[in-house]
Amino acid sequence: MTLKEKRDRLVEDLGLIEDPQERLAYIIDLGKNAPGLSDDYKTESFRIEGCISNLWLYPSFADGLCRFQSDSDAMITKGLSTLLCGLYSGHGPSEILEVDPSFLAQVGISQHLSPNRRNGLTQIGNRIMGYARLHLDS
Repeated sequence: MTLKEKRDRLVEDLGLIEDPQERLAYIIDLGKNAPGLSDDYKTESFRIEGCISNLWLYPSFADGLCRFQSDSDAMITKGLSTLLCGLYSGHGPSEILEVDPSFLAQVGISQHLSPNRRNGLTQIGNRIMGYARLHLDS
């Protein structure tokens, strides 16, 4: 499945959850069920600045594909980062750069976040895009 197809399916699935509070509960459940990161990767070099909670993103690149793993000490932040990491992982840099993470506003995710959480979401999206740009010609 292409990244755009995955995004469209995610938008469709999240759109089925009409109540914004239920949508956030779904995101929190994602965070609760996500495996997280080993403490080896919870370092300053992988920490995302701008979020009120601790948020880490561990990127890797192999065989022309980017992979992302994340963790946070706040379940909503962990859920949001898990959502984005799951979406973008396993795709090449050029494909990643074609799908801006701002699509979450279409399904009412970002509008219902505090400014600090929204900033964290923006920062993780920026980090994913930056990592893809770094490996664009690899």
